Amino acid sequence: MIKVENLTFSHNGTTPVLSRIDFQAQPGEVLTVLGPNGSGKTTLFQCILGTWKPREGGVLLSGKSVGNLRRPEIARMVAVVPQDHDPPFPYSAFDVVLMGRTAHVGLFSSPSQRDRDVARNAMRTAGIEDLAERPYTRLSGGERQLVLLARCLAQQSPVMLLDEPTAHLDFRNQIMILSKVKELVKEKNLLSLMNLHDPNLALLFSDRVLLLDAGRLVAQGKPEEVVTRDNLMAVYGLEVEFLAGKGMRMICPKLFH
Repeated sequence: MIKVENLTFSHNGTTPVLSRIDFQAQPGEVLTVLGPNGSGKTTLFQCILGTWKPREGGVLLSGKSVGNLRRPEIARMVAVVPQDHDPPFPYSAFDVVLMGRTAHVGLFSSPSQRDRDVARNAMRTAGIEDLAERPYTRLSGGERQLVLLARCLAQQSPVMLLDEPTAHLDFRNQIMILSKVKELVKEKNLLSLMNLHDPNLALLFSDRVLLLDAGRLVAQGKPEEVVTRDNLMAVYGLEVEFLAGKGMRMICPKLFH
């Protein structure tokens, strides 16, 4: 579904922000991009969306080069959950979800009854029917993220791109959002590509992990193969221990003295 080949990106010919990135992602999997601030995670997303043009290499969506696709075509393939979303008007939660239909009805067209039905069904699937008439601006952080997930479903794109979906969320809402993402990916056979900062969350919710550092792909594979003591030391400069129990592994950092 997504194929990134030898992707290199730099701003105006400066030092590359991304260098020779190669990976593929398929429907039915949660692929997490993990790395410190400034490692190139958001830049990678912008290249996948066709917002920024790579210096070398490219991105294929369903076998088609992103560089040859128009914005509406990309929107029908990829739905985005942004890190921050503050609309200028107090739209209802339902109206925000309905905006996901723009890729199908056009920016200046009116949504049909079918579009409204799709939006309502998306809210039902996300478990937020009761939020439909509430102002989006008055929702909690977790509720907003669920609304944006429903908007992705209403968009009916096979790929979900989530830019730090747990940013600004408390512990409970982080778990709730990522659990819902994984549930939807498996039920709908979607592809989810998301940026995360927390390696523990990457271990818990990912099918595969890409580890970036300074624009380079350090490792990729199953979470337990990528999120290792040596890799975390190399990328974050932090010594860690792993705690195991009930079929799970959790990371515990060695505290500074």
